[in-house]
Amino acid sequence: MVITAVAGVITFIFTTLLTIAGVGAAFILIPVFIGLGIDIYMAMATALLLNSVAMIFASYRFIQKKLILWRVAVPILIVATVLSPLGAYVSKGLDRELLLWLFVGFLLFAAGMMLFYEPRKKETEAEKTGQMAYGLAVGGFAGFLGGLLGVGGGNFIVPVLVWLGYDPKKASATTSFIVIFSSFSGFLGHASLGNISLPLLGFTAIASALGAVAGAWLMTDKLNRKQVKLIIGIVLLGIAAKMVWNLLS
Repeated sequence: MVITAVAGVITFIFTTLLTIAGVGAAFILIPVFIGLGIDIYMAMATALLLNSVAMIFASYRFIQKKLILWRVAVPILIVATVLSPLGAYVSKGLDRELLLWLFVGFLLFAAGMMLFYEPRKKETEAEKTGQMAYGLAVGGFAGFLGGLLGVGGGNFIVPVLVWLGYDPKKASATTSFIVIFSSFSGFLGHASLGNISLPLLGFTAIASALGAVAGAWLMTDKLNRKQVKLIIGIVLLGIAAKMVWNLLS
């Protein structure tokens, strides 16, 4: 019971922070759960399902606030789903460690862009006409590289959308919606490999939902676009640091 309670508290904290950035918390929760003594397959399946739970609650608020770019989100979902298996297939013939180091380099570049680069704000009409094309391009990029590296595509989507000139809040909200489906797909794959602990899932799911509501509220009502960019940049640096630690350990 103590482990379950600790897992719930940690889930709430990280879900709140990462909801602001539009990135699921699974990449942090999985190693934390394993460190608490939870079976690796149970940890992976639970954390991925929590991603979906959190982003459902967050997306509800984002939809109310009209922050999700549907013309971008739908093409990304479709193309990323198609190209992710291709990336996974190509990765079999490449050195995974080299790929992960390249990904770390991308994350550092993207974090620097979030922290220091100020893109030109798009005009409304130009933004609308290019949304579907951008969605197709970003979806292909995120899906292929996500499958190639075995990591969440949301890590790519948010910084690329901001670089293209989209408001950081809309980029974060749009990615949150996409994470619902990508995480649930990953959950189905991992759930077949391990059992799910109902007490753990129940407690952490409540914590995840509360964290998502808190994070979405902070992002929509309390933070401006520069603050959201700052948080996204810090999160990307954290992901990069974690990957470097894993590669060197």
